[in-house]
Amino acid sequence: MKLALLVLVVLTLSLGCLTARPSAIQELRLATTTTTCDTGIIHALAESFEKRYEVRVLISCTGTGQAIKIGELGAADVVVAHAPKLEEESVAKGFFVDRRPLMYNDFVIIGPEADPAGIKGLQRAQEAFRRIAQAQAAFLSRGDKSGTETKEKEVWATANITPSGTWYRAVGKGMGDTIVMADAQGAYTLSDRGTYLAMRGKIGLTVLAEKDPVLANYYHVMAVNPEKYQSVNHGLAEAYIDYLTSREGQGIIADFGRDKYGESLFLPSTRIG
Repeated sequence: MKLALLVLVVLTLSLGCLTARPSAIQELRLATTTTTCDTGIIHALAESFEKRYEVRVLISCTGTGQAIKIGELGAADVVVAHAPKLEEESVAKGFFVDRRPLMYNDFVIIGPEADPAGIKGLQRAQEAFRRIAQAQAAFLSRGDKSGTETKEKEVWATANITPSGTWYRAVGKGMGDTIVMADAQGAYTLSDRGTYLAMRGKIGLTVLAEKDPVLANYYHVMAVNPEKYQSVNHGLAEAYIDYLTSREGQGIIADFGRDKYGESLFLPSTRIG
């Protein structure tokens, strides 16, 4: 009798422990471009979202082309990218839904103070690229199928130039690493303004050509289509998209970097005030 009672007590306590155990925290798989990681904006947004919803955001930082591919394979729930043409093509194929504008900044052509190609002050990107090619001045391309590389190729194409030779090198790196390599080699490169500002105090490269409308840099957020992959956490992906495009999320974007760099690294895509 005593043994039976002891077993009953143990079972009761065990069941109590099981019922008291908190449920597993939800996780959101996010694939995003390195520019959002190098600047820190994606981590600031994730931290705020995690606190509000008591979830965990698993961030994969890579070039935009690869981030989109990760989503197309169902290995992410949501993607943040900055190659509008590639995004639109993937949406048209049915891989993504609910694509929304998130934020924007612009691309800048950066290089050494000596400026061997003489592009300082130019506001036409294709003219700057043309002078770099004519001077055969060292130029580093990301070469990682990113949104930045996509924009770079567009500019070369409009300048009717196919860059080749020892002066032009594709490094297959993210934005931050490419900037570091360009700085070490005294080379030119195309960078988003946000990443450049975040790294400006650590490098000697400077902005030499900017403010061409073709260098606008737009970011979007989109959910992986649950009809393609039932395993995706579509509900959480939609909550994330809603949050990033809400007044609170857009406010974080509007303020990010202002205290440290004197200006925001990105501008929100919607009016917040």
